[in-house]
Amino acid sequence: MSVVDRVRRQFAYEGVEATPAAVVTAVRRENGVLGDKAVLRLADQVRDELIGAGPLAPLLADPLVTDVLVNDTQVWVDRGGGLQRAAVRLGETADVRRLAQRLVAACGRRLDDGQPYADARLPDGTRLHAVLPPVATQGPYLSLRTFRQRPFSLADLVAHRTVPAVVAPVLEAVVGARLAYLVTGGTGSGKTTLLATLLGLVPPTERIVLVEDAAELRPVHPHVVALQARTANVEGAGAVGLTDLVRQALRMRPDRLVIGECRGAEIVDLLGALNTGHEGGAGTLHANAAGDVPARLEALGLLGGLPRAALHAQVLAALQVVLQVRRSGGGRALESVSVLLPSGVDRVPAVVSAWDRDGGVGPGAGVLGRMLRDRGIEVPSVLVAT
Repeated sequence: MSVVDRVRRQFAYEGVEATPAAVVTAVRRENGVLGDKAVLRLADQVRDELIGAGPLAPLLADPLVTDVLVNDTQVWVDRGGGLQRAAVRLGETADVRRLAQRLVAACGRRLDDGQPYADARLPDGTRLHAVLPPVATQGPYLSLRTFRQRPFSLADLVAHRTVPAVVAPVLEAVVGARLAYLVTGGTGSGKTTLLATLLGLVPPTERIVLVEDAAELRPVHPHVVALQARTANVEGAGAVGLTDLVRQALRMRPDRLVIGECRGAEIVDLLGALNTGHEGGAGTLHANAAGDVPARLEALGLLGGLPRAALHAQVLAALQVVLQVRRSGGGRALESVSVLLPSGVDRVPAVVSAWDRDGGVGPGAGVLGRMLRDRGIEVPSVLVAT
């Protein structure tokens, strides 16, 4: 049995808290001939086994890794260029199950045969989803989405070619004009990163109130307050949803109300808030293409009990801009900037492109330019190029 295994079993048997000092002392006691560097390395490994992510810890610490996926004993990672197998040994299926249960239990959640799936958030902000057999048909599944503390500036996104340099002034103008916007795209396309960056452009004299299902937005701004939804406890009580939090946020004197991700009936409360003087609000929305946004909004609004005609009127009055992002082999990128306009005799919301990465300036450029001009903002040159 290795030193790591002996020390790990000792702590598990004694029930002692695995503080850094206690782990180092235990490692030295097990093998007194090790040098200081070896002791510290083993101590870190023991702590990862006891209270951390175990063999997955080095992957989660890698700044390039965005996702770590475990399929039974197979480990896959995404470093921005698609999924790749990782040479990580997790042991047997039973070891993976224990790892999943330990991680979930450390977050105060339950994962067992009676509750075979769980969402949790690790202390470093990493999102965890775990599923056990028999729901997971080929062994335990773990999905971890890492959280990076380092925020990005708009200049960073331009340098990484996420945002073209010619379009960066358009984004600054949208924020400065207090236009309400949605950042849309598929899973892992960079919606949260772009939204956090744009919130960093909000003037420091304004108060931003964030409402999120899981706290991920970390804008660089001096006045940000955040509300996070809460799931029910093991007794099934205590849940606090996004709809409740939006209503609380409206009582907190927000200059900018932001919903991290619109995924349910809370869209009705957001639209209502943006129609009652809370300009410049924002949020993210899952959509495969910018043209799908009206249908997605309609589906979510119906969940909130808003009639179709009333929903259309609310959307057109509350939202002005749609920023579509996508993910490809070359990374994450802003695909288009569009405006929401009424269409047809029924005034159904339609997305009209103002700029597209492939097609350049679109028919909505003039409309967006007028919106900015009406609010006293200089129109970026790309919108008047044609």
